[in-house]
Amino acid sequence: MKIGIDTFACDSGRSGVGVYLSQLLRRIPPSGDLYELFGWEYDRFSFSEAAPDLEFIPQCFVSGTTANSFWHQFKYPKFSLGREYSACFFPAAHRRLPWRSPVPSIGTVHDMAAYWGSRKTRAHLGLVIRMILPDALRNLDRIIAVSQWVKQELVEVARVKESRIDVVPNGIDHASFYPRPKNEESVVLIQPFSFKRPYILYVSRLEHPVKNHIRLIKAFEIFKERSKHPHRLVFAGADSQRSVEIKTAAAASPYRNDIFFTGHFPPKSLPELYAGANMAVFPSMYEGFGLGVLEAMASGIPVACARAASLPETAEHAALYFDPLDPEDMADRMVTLASNRDIARECRALGLKRAEDFSWDRCAERTLKIIQEIAGK
Repeated sequence: MKIGIDTFACDSGRSGVGVYLSQLLRRIPPSGDLYELFGWEYDRFSFSEAAPDLEFIPQCFVSGTTANSFWHQFKYPKFSLGREYSACFFPAAHRRLPWRSPVPSIGTVHDMAAYWGSRKTRAHLGLVIRMILPDALRNLDRIIAVSQWVKQELVEVARVKESRIDVVPNGIDHASFYPRPKNEESVVLIQPFSFKRPYILYVSRLEHPVKNHIRLIKAFEIFKERSKHPHRLVFAGADSQRSVEIKTAAAASPYRNDIFFTGHFPPKSLPELYAGANMAVFPSMYEGFGLGVLEAMASGIPVACARAASLPETAEHAALYFDPLDPEDMADRMVTLASNRDIARECRALGLKRAEDFSWDRCAERTLKIIQEIAGK
């Protein structure tokens, strides 16, 4: 049995999808099954730490989303047959897929954000993939959805048969994300950054409007005016679509000196950033799963998040919820967590308990079992 794993559109391991793939690769057991990776030449070493013994086959030597989409449509079929794969696994199936695979295929769908909101606000996938994605999803032998929310969207938006979808939630790395003691120091030093405490944290790529940073900035202004607390607002995430509008809103804020952008934050240092925060706020209007919510909870900090998409499914009763379209409502929850120690402690305790329900070991075990089932048909 030989299984190919497509690393295209996994952001070199730097995004949530990249974390997902890395965690799966770390848990591939030594067995008779042969796994190998294929993707961009520059990704040759992106997953080598997670899978040092897996062969990497570079493909598609013309850069760009459109060129890569054409590679999947016209080059991938011959490639997969030539490699004699028993099956191919697409860990970013919501971003990149062949229209049809000549070998059995399994794909993980992390969200359907490309079909959220108006055409102007939709995530850009490239013309080719936008045209073929619904059909391509239906042509997969099995689909793994990271949440019940995503499964329902696959049924309603892509018209995939419910019986062909398995829900396998993401996990959490409990060895990295755990409560750390908060000392009396007023500054958290995480090279090359220095963060003055107390701070409110939002970890997400800077993408407007879906990630809702601008309303969080407005909510932060209301929070500061009401509470007079010294909190700062930290945005940790790389620039993405229309990020300039987010930074322009921050620069125009009367509290601009208390708003800090880190850019892409080193993944190895992210647990320390969470643990040093006084609260985490997730105002996103669309999430397929909400991995950051779990990372914050596992780090032992209280969470407030939007009552939107999959976030209530992920957080359940362990977070305070707000309307993502209402900065006043958002600010209310922030004031509560900053001012009411009993509620903050309760959210922290419930969050730690909720995070225990998620494990990369369980996620990998179920995912690899599905892949092997399809490959063995």
